[in-house]
Amino acid sequence: MVRTYAKVVGIVIILIGVVGLVAGEAPLFGLVNIEIAEDVVHLLTGGVMAAVGFGVRDTNVVRTVVGVIGVLYLLVGVLGFVAPGLFGLLPAHGYSVVDNLIHLVLGVLGVAVAWAVRDTVRGRAA
Repeated sequence: MVRTYAKVVGIVIILIGVVGLVAGEAPLFGLVNIEIAEDVVHLLTGGVMAAVGFGVRDTNVVRTVVGVIGVLYLLVGVLGFVAPGLFGLLPAHGYSVVDNLIHLVLGVLGVAVAWAVRDTVRGRAA
């Protein structure tokens, strides 16, 4: 389950990064922020997720990566409501409410999948 999650979400996040780079700096459909720094982060986090999903056999490693990236997206989602420009890291537009909700959903899903797999991995290792 965690490997499939890493593969699918990793590819989706990479695609989001690519679309962002192609679309430029204007908000997409007036709903979501597009900035080069954010697109690069999407490419990196999506790449890491896809790499562990497709290439790592150790379920504990995949689970850890999914959980850590989930926590990061969760933090970015919460910080986006407090400081939409992430303290100057996103100078052009800052995060919209839709951006924050997407980050929160990705964060919650990542943490939930990593948490759910925890018991399965422990059961096999014991």
